[in-house]
Amino acid sequence: MLDRFLKYISIDTQSDDKSKSCPSTKGQLELGKILVKELKEMGIDNAELDEHGYIYASIEGTVKTAPKIGLIAHMDTALEMPGKCDNPQIVEEYKGGDIVLNEKYKLTEEEFPFLKDLIGHKIVTTDGTTLLGADDKAGVSIVMEAAKFFMNNRDLKFGDIKIGFTPDEEIGRGADLFDVEKFGADFAYTIDGGPVGELEYENFNAATATLEIEGKAVHPGSAKNVLINALLLAQEFNQMLPANERPEHSEKYEGFYMLHGIKGTSAQAEVVYIIRDFFKDSFQEKKDLMQNAVDFLNKKYGECIKLNIEDSYYNMREKVEPHIEIVDLAKDAISQAGLTPIIKPIRGGTDGARLSFMGLPTPNLFTGGYNYHGRYEIVSVDLMEKSLEVIKNIILNNAEGN
Repeated sequence: MLDRFLKYISIDTQSDDKSKSCPSTKGQLELGKILVKELKEMGIDNAELDEHGYIYASIEGTVKTAPKIGLIAHMDTALEMPGKCDNPQIVEEYKGGDIVLNEKYKLTEEEFPFLKDLIGHKIVTTDGTTLLGADDKAGVSIVMEAAKFFMNNRDLKFGDIKIGFTPDEEIGRGADLFDVEKFGADFAYTIDGGPVGELEYENFNAATATLEIEGKAVHPGSAKNVLINALLLAQEFNQMLPANERPEHSEKYEGFYMLHGIKGTSAQAEVVYIIRDFFKDSFQEKKDLMQNAVDFLNKKYGECIKLNIEDSYYNMREKVEPHIEIVDLAKDAISQAGLTPIIKPIRGGTDGARLSFMGLPTPNLFTGGYNYHGRYEIVSVDLMEKSLEVIKNIILNNAEGN
């Protein structure tokens, strides 16, 4: 498991939200070719990498009547820091205390209290200069190990296993070109979660709001009663949004507006927000409030702001709950592994959200990783093994009685 993980994180698969291609970066194709080669070496001859960077593979089950289970993970890494991790730090047995990443950065027990739960574990961290890539190469590694296990143990009773690896999940495109019909699963799980025992089947509704602001630029020496500063207009708009509904002030089922990017001059500016909310009504209210603020400012200053809001994905709960037996199957498998199921909403999104609305109910399972999207990312190899055990339990239990 560890060797496989270290191999994968050494390949730069960071996605690029400015690219229009799919996959958005060549590194994802590089990893995809390696994964297909490894799947074929296991004996999965139907493994393929399509022209868009998606991998499909199928393991024929020994119980033909069992529902077909899909296992899905994504190959790309987040944009916040460099994604090629070729100098990871391995702690063979964590004994507690702070973990030094480099002379400037360290993981402290005070800031990251979950560390006490990892005492005795083999863990992997960064050297403080890159992402680790556990999101989601831990998931990729776990799925690959599951594939190897069932190919090597065909005396066991299990149904068909469908394997899928997606590109560009981190930029919201992971399910864009995923062929659900070709995949052929009755239901699936993304292996893209975090701490041990987590099982998630509800997530944010998500949208991106873009404001294009056209000011009125004149020389500042003769600007009185004429100048309309686009940057100050952006600031005024931001002050009209509720300050207590920002990510840094929200948790659990609370949604938020997040100022994601701003660029421009006094003449023109572009402002980008992300909107997140678990509930349809309050999700719409957030979008309406933005529109009302724009309407007010356009009336005050003239038609100077254009607002475009695009929905990204929706809460998968409404699509998974009619198939709650797949959640129960995962809960039982987690308990069987000696863990306590932790059912909580995803304060984000996964490919599973989009896939659930495409007709493939897809809850999310833990990988054993923490602190995703930054230099403090860390993964427990012991918990990766626990995730693998849970997947084995799911697949074997699914075949019972069929």
